[in-house]
Amino acid sequence: MSPPLITHLYTADPSAHVFDGKLYIYPSHDRETDIQFNDNGDQYDMVDYHVFSLDTLDAYASRPSPDPAPADPPKVTDHGVVLSARDVPWVSRQLWAPDAAYRKGKYYLYFPARDSDSVFRIGVAVGSSPVGPFTPDPDPIPGSFSIDPAAFVDDDADATAYLYFGGLWGGQLQCYQRGNDPSYFDAAWLGAKEPSGPGAKALCPKVAKMADDMRGFEGPVGDLVILDPETGDPIRADDHGRRFFEAAWMHKRGGMYYFSYSTGDTHFLVYAMGTSPLGPFTYAGRILEPVLGWTTHHSIVEFGGRWWLFYHDCELSGGVNHLRSVKVKEIFYDGEGKIVAERPGE
Repeated sequence: MSPPLITHLYTADPSAHVFDGKLYIYPSHDRETDIQFNDNGDQYDMVDYHVFSLDTLDAYASRPSPDPAPADPPKVTDHGVVLSARDVPWVSRQLWAPDAAYRKGKYYLYFPARDSDSVFRIGVAVGSSPVGPFTPDPDPIPGSFSIDPAAFVDDDADATAYLYFGGLWGGQLQCYQRGNDPSYFDAAWLGAKEPSGPGAKALCPKVAKMADDMRGFEGPVGDLVILDPETGDPIRADDHGRRFFEAAWMHKRGGMYYFSYSTGDTHFLVYAMGTSPLGPFTYAGRILEPVLGWTTHHSIVEFGGRWWLFYHDCELSGGVNHLRSVKVKEIFYDGEGKIVAERPGE
């Protein structure tokens, strides 16, 4: 594992993408706050986004050394603030984990934030460069709710795009148990963390096909079902080691779709596999064990002929949960397409 990639700022929730041969990272930007830790995540009081880029990650390639810290780490360029809360008319506070996408000549920055009623919605800002500037739409995406948007543009002829999202507890996903529409928000569930008890199904992450302009949904928001490989049934709510909590991410390799996510209070990064971007997906295993800090959020991208896992921990801040730092490690796939931590055969 690497030392922090970025040390002059606290950064978290890294969404990594390759555009025109260069690697770009779109993280959230942690800042100091006196707000006490709570399950609503009020201590994560972020107000803007930076974009970072690298030309290479070769120094971080896995090596048979007990000390993986690179002797000559690559230069990370900070392109500065590309969007602030004050730039977005509907936002009241908390610019949480973002993501980015490119389609048909434009770049899109997706971000969650609380509106004037303190309800999380998802917004979009548009630019002509991977590093912005990004101009936000004046209103959130119609039909959007909760947190952690992850954009995925498929490699089919139409470059079909999807947005995945959702997060429990402070992410308010549990407030939509009556249906996938912002009008179903039920504040009575804010104090309840999620369903529980015998037979209760885990709440699903959400997915919607994007409209051609990438600024709205083409159809209704749906559930992305994650199945238990042993029973074929949806994963149960009390299965805290495998159920979805937050941090949706989608990538594709060899015709297979990989949906990865955080289990939240058990602190694993895990993944499921499927043959359609709309699911269903079957749970396949863990990607990363718990790290220092409460949250776990990641992305997976191919760059320079290798596959990379971006994540964060709290090493740089000495364990302060809301002051996190982006890291990276190389990952591998076995002959069955399963994600593994070490290169097969070593």
